Amino acid sequence: MSEGRLDGTRRGADTLSAVSKSQYSYPPDEFDVRGPEGSPVGVHREPRSGWSSVWPFLLVAVVCGGIAVGAVSFLSNDEPSNPPAAEQSEGGAAGTDEPTTEESPSDDASSEPTDGESEEPTDDGDGATELPGDPAAASLDAPVMVFNDIAGDAAAGQAAAGQGVLADAGFAEVTAADVPDTLDDVYDETTVLYGADRADTASGVAEALGVDPANVQESDDVSASPEAVWVVLKEPVG
Repeated sequence: MSEGRLDGTRRGADTLSAVSKSQYSYPPDEFDVRGPEGSPVGVHREPRSGWSSVWPFLLVAVVCGGIAVGAVSFLSNDEPSNPPAAEQSEGGAAGTDEPTTEESPSDDASSEPTDGESEEPTDDGDGATELPGDPAAASLDAPVMVFNDIAGDAAAGQAAAGQGVLADAGFAEVTAADVPDTLDDVYDETTVLYGADRADTASGVAEALGVDPANVQESDDVSASPEAVWVVLKEPVG
């Protein structure tokens, strides 16, 4: 290149530099240093902030997250909102829509006609046994038999003594007798035996003689006899 052309180039660069400096808003740095040929080494670039290098990654993460949420929501909407109804209801038989009901066992004592609340002595919950019937509802005209099964010298006149106690209590048909062979030494304590439907009368007899309610029992033998109640004395009366 000739010296004339080189000088022209330098003058053009100086002119461009003078014009550009009036519009150049950045302070001079190493890129503004002239090279051997008189032109700048490079173009000035403003330093990039940390945020400018991070935000593209954040944008990608937000977009991917939104896509994932939308996909989950779409798949969830495809599932049925309500579970299918159970084919077998609680307590019902399998394969049927109607539940079955379990019948409670009937109370045999309430279904049978009696003159008391129950046929057997009951426990009141405190360990004490209750009479099987209502003494206040006893039939005072019912025939009662008092057997003397007391051993030794204490046996004398005890059947008659029991007869008197029951008579004083209002019982009109009371008979005293020695214990028959079928009842001899069968019971260890004074026992009141009664026939069918005679629980109230037996309870009244037991209450008058002070017999333990646990020893008031229904007996088929009494049901088959003319008497309504049998009393087997094992202890002296009174």
